[in-house]
Amino acid sequence: MAAIQAFGAYLPSRVVTNGELASRLDCEADWILDVSGIEERRYAEGEESVASMGVAAARECLDHAGLKASEVGMILVSSGSSERRFPGPASAIAHSLNAGEIPAAIPAIDLPIASAGSLFGMAMAAHLSAVHGNVLVIASEKMSPIATREPLERGIAPLFGDGAGACLIGSGGPVSIIDSVLHSDGAFADDLRLELDGPLAMNGRSVILQASRKIPGAIGELLNKNGRTARSVKVFLMHQANQNLMDRVARALDVEAARFYSNIRTYGNTSSASMLIAAAEWWRNAEHHVDDLICFAAFGAGFHWGALLAQS
Repeated sequence: MAAIQAFGAYLPSRVVTNGELASRLDCEADWILDVSGIEERRYAEGEESVASMGVAAARECLDHAGLKASEVGMILVSSGSSERRFPGPASAIAHSLNAGEIPAAIPAIDLPIASAGSLFGMAMAAHLSAVHGNVLVIASEKMSPIATREPLERGIAPLFGDGAGACLIGSGGPVSIIDSVLHSDGAFADDLRLELDGPLAMNGRSVILQASRKIPGAIGELLNKNGRTARSVKVFLMHQANQNLMDRVARALDVEAARFYSNIRTYGNTSSASMLIAAAEWWRNAEHHVDDLICFAAFGAGFHWGALLAQS
């Protein structure tokens, strides 16, 4: 059975508060907090790239696992904010990690799936590890240049931040992966999109409506499939899109909102990186017990969504 061996994360050092953005958006700082649950976010510096942040998160993950990059058999990298059309960041990240350590090049695959990419990567890695051994899943996003493109949109600019997360999946580890469900529906593709040379376009009402239905639906499907209930899950590690959305999902599942780990107040929405950043932070600080159930969930552009169930 595939298992999660470790998590890692990287956050840029620059903190951008609501007050700093509010003055540019002609709104109140408290309004941003009320509509999103976000108080501050991190912005990468000019020299920090999707690839460099991904490398930093991956190295922390490998350190926590006690492994070298030479012991990784495959790399999956999710990013919806890569700086160029191709190649994606996966090959650059693999080169930086493996330089001088691996004589033969290992496969490094890009997953350009905004917001839900890390979940899809974890689900894929659970199967691919049987062939490739240790699979390193990385999600890295530099959303700030996209979100703050002029003219600023009040419904977009305050939401996003930058960062990277990683997890290592292999044949053994402290958290066994039980099962996952993945779904896609292109009927709503235009409601959340980033054109090649255009601004981020988001139909906020549609995104929230679809996410608030599809996320609890996927979690319920997964739990029912495996004979579990939402109340048996110790923690839900969800894509950190919006605090109000996470609260809606908790109500739909009839569980306490406190079971949904949240760090969106501090980091904002870091797209596909957010779930792994939250997982790394939760794993580092929480008390762990045998048989604790952990449910990962995400929803993003495409639309793509799903859930993954694991047990310590």
